[in-house]
Parts: sequence; structure tokens; C-alpha cells
Amino acid sequence: MKAILAQKIENALRELQEAGALPAFVLPEIRVERPKDEQFGEYTSNIALVSAKPAGKNPAEIAELLRDKLASEEFEKIEVAKPGHLNFSLSQKVLGSVVERIGEEGDAYGASTIGQGVKVNNEFISANPTGPMHLGNGRGGFYADALGRVLAKAGFQVTNEYYVNDAGEQILKLAQSVLGTSKAVYAGEYIEELREKFKKEQATEESWLGLVEIAEHDEDASQVYEFGKDVADEVLSSIIQPTLEKKMRIHFDVFTSERRDVIEKSYIDKAIEIFEEKGLIYEEDGAKWLKTTEFGDDKNRVLVKSDGTRTYFASDCGYIFSKMDRGFTRIIETWGADHHGYVGRFRAAAQALGFSGNVDFILVQLVQLMKDGQEVRMSKRAGNVVTIDELIERVGHDVTRFFFLQYAPETHMTFDLGLAEERSQKNPVFYVQYAHARLASVLEKGKAERLALATGNLGLLTHEKERELLRELLAFPELVESIAEDLAPHRLPQYAIRLADKLHSFYDVCLVVNKENKDLSEARLALVLAVKTVLKETLSLMGIAAPEKM
Repeated sequence: MKAILAQKIENALRELQEAGALPAFVLPEIRVERPKDEQFGEYTSNIALVSAKPAGKNPAEIAELLRDKLASEEFEKIEVAKPGHLNFSLSQKVLGSVVERIGEEGDAYGASTIGQGVKVNNEFISANPTGPMHLGNGRGGFYADALGRVLAKAGFQVTNEYYVNDAGEQILKLAQSVLGTSKAVYAGEYIEELREKFKKEQATEESWLGLVEIAEHDEDASQVYEFGKDVADEVLSSIIQPTLEKKMRIHFDVFTSERRDVIEKSYIDKAIEIFEEKGLIYEEDGAKWLKTTEFGDDKNRVLVKSDGTRTYFASDCGYIFSKMDRGFTRIIETWGADHHGYVGRFRAAAQALGFSGNVDFILVQLVQLMKDGQEVRMSKRAGNVVTIDELIERVGHDVTRFFFLQYAPETHMTFDLGLAEERSQKNPVFYVQYAHARLASVLEKGKAERLALATGNLGLLTHEKERELLRELLAFPELVESIAEDLAPHRLPQYAIRLADKLHSFYDVCLVVNKENKDLSEARLALVLAVKTVLKETLSLMGIAAPEKM
């Protein structure tokens, strides 16, 4: 509706210019917003204010010209508010039509085509295969998963990708930890379980002890590194993937292995070859450097060290090129905020490789788990780290997801464990889910009274509480597009709570099933079904259940 109204305003301005009521000037951007206070109608625009200077006219005068030009049966009223804002109140017919549209489209309501033709690589979590995932992985994971769902609804072709960092120093350290050497850096029950498993798989006790001896004393780490690869594969398959699929309920379309899919497929070689062809590599102190400063980075980066080994950055370049090779036209990276220093070099590498699409970064701040004002540490399984598994087991999947999604990623988050454990409407998850269950109950009651869901009487929905619900339903397609454009899925729980608020408020004062007024009851039942459809879809985009009963 915003886009339609903006187009109507543009057409009206051009007609006023052609008629000589306004002088010729380049039209500014036409912004249509939802007013903060609903008493000012469904939409507002400052177009008269931003047109005043180029038009050489008083903004109120321009607003009045537009008001008169735009007046139609689509609007209940168009008001001019000082110093020149235009406030639009939609007619009952237009507001009511949203119920019909939702009835026709079902859960497809709100779908958009703004992403048509854009192939998105949505990479997130990508935790090292060295142990269980922590709360930060959970926060970023749920956020990016919800974003992927919204992007798909907005017409983007989305691939959810997990990058497995199964090459490098951390794999050697994992092996040293499982072997129980003095060089161990990873600890917890899972390390002991892995040690027990791999010890049993050794042919003899002597062969195990021999491997431990090599890991402890031998400078040639190749044999230990090979062992580490096997351990990393086991961590991925027996710890990380079950958490993702069963606990977090996140589906990844592809797991890309650094070792198998980037290094062994020569993507690093191919990336370096491209850089060399473009004259972007130079040698200094025996090392090969990439001129990333030519693409906005704060300093140039080493690709190949003086001893001939490649840097992590070289591997990143190979990985970026693999995304390009698979045809992605947009890349979204969700990282922990501690990786902010890598943003410039990653973006520079993509540009240096010739990637012309958007590269977006979502940086997720830390999570602090609190109860009664005290920080909570629950984990034995992963040493001092609280795992996402343990939190989900304690408060449930839906609660964990909703709580993490409530906050913009750049904000430091305090996870209120006490509130999360509440099994009442104080808990925002249950508050929203209860609203859905209440809607289902009302529809069942209407069915029992043999009432139809009639859209022929939607003009009867004139109560202010009904209009408030209609406004929220009307806003849903705009919400989907705004989340897709701004990469902001934290707006989903905010919308769900707002819709639940309006629903409970409506239900308290508007009798839905009333045999004494069949026409109004059937119109209200149609409204209830529309609200239920949109609330369920909102929860679905968050990856949260919409129970019929509670």
C-alpha cells in the first residue's frame, strides 16, 4: 500500500505541474510512512515539506493542493497537519479488503517479488568443528535463519550455508586436546567422550600411546593433524549437526568444507591467479601481498607468507571465489562482533575478485545469561562455555528462538532466564502463542454455532479495535519488504507482540460470536481468521510453532 500511495502522490504532483498549479521542478524522493500515533491515520507523508523549496511555495499550500487532488473514495479523509504533513485515513472499504485478500492468498499473503532474480548466499554460524556451539552461535544462527525465511518470502533465491573451518591450527589443537597432551586447549565432557571413542578405534593401546607421544614431543605434526581431521569430522557429524537439525531446527542447504571444497578444489589457487592477472599482488620481505587498500581496506594483506604457507585470508579469498563460481549475486555474512576487523578485508577481497553484487555483514554481539541479577553458568559439557543445547533443553526451542530474535544483533543482549522459564503470559512467547490459540478457539466456537466466515459484511467492522487490527494486517507485506531490505528480522517478534496486543484488546471489547447479530459475527469471524493466518505466518517466519490449543 505504501508503494501504491507513493505512486499516487507522484502522479498528482505531475498533474499539478502540467496544470500550472505547481512550477516544474525535479520531484524529490516520495516517502510514505506509518504515523507513530494512529490518530493521524494509516499513512503520512512529508512530500509537501520537501517540495516547498524547489517549488518556491509554502508547504501547507502544496499539501492542500495534493489533498484536493488525491481525494477519492479510497480515503475516509486526507488531513493537512502543520507545517505541511499529509495524513491519510483509508476508507472502510479499503481497510476491509485486506481481510478478503488474506482469505484468498492464505499464508502467501505478504509475499513479494523485490528479490526476484537475486541469488543469495546466506552464510551463518560456521562455528569451528572443535566442540559444541555456544550462545553467540545460537543468537546469530536464529537471526540469520529467520532472515533467510523472510528473504525467500520476498522473492530472493536463498541458500543457507555453513562453512566448516576444518583446516588450520585449530584442527591440530583439537587433536592435541583429544589426545590429552600438555598442549590441550579444549576441555569438557565432550573432549573426554571423543578421547574414549577414538582410543577404542585404535588397533592397540600401543598405537594410541604412540600417537600421544608424537603429539606431545614430535615437531612434525602431520600425523597428528591427520588425526585432527578425523576428530573434526566427528565433531561436525555427532555434535554440531544434531544440534542444528534437532535442537535449533535450522536447515542448511549446504555444508562447505574448507579442506575438501576450497583447498582441494584449488579455489585458493584460482583466486590468487585472478589477483596476479589484475596486477594486485606484490612481493615484500619474501611474502606475497594483496593490494586490498585499493578496495577500501585499511591496509594490504598477506596471502602467502615468506615460508610459502598460505594465510587464513588466502583461504577466505578462495572461499569467496567458490561462492562466485556457484553463481551467487549477493553474499550475506553473519559473524560474531569480535570479527568486525575482518569486514574490510573480506569486502575488499570480493571486489578484487570482481564480485559486483552486495556483500552484507551482520555482526552479532555477545549474550549474557542472567537469572535474579546473577550470571548463570550451566555447562560441564563444554568447560566454561554455556552451550546452546543446554539452554534449549532448559527453556525450550520456541522460547530460545523468540528471545534471541527480539533484539537487533548490534545490541548487547541479556537473556533473562527467569522470564524465559515463566510458563505464563508474562513470557512474550507464550503471550503471542496464546493469542494464536485464542483465535483458533474463537473460530471453533463460530463453527459450533454454524456461523460462516462471510466477507460480504466487512463494512460492519467499524469499531476502533477492529480498525486497529485491520491496520496491522495491512502493514504485514510492508513489514516483509522492510525486513528484507534492512536485514532486520528482529522486527518479526515486535510485530507479533503488537498484533497479539491488538487481538487481546479487540477480544476484550468486541463480542465475536453473537447469535443476535449474525452479519456482524460472520464479519468478525472473517477478521479473526485473517489475524490467525498472519500471526501464524509471522511465527513461521521466525521458525516458531503456532499452537491451536494451550
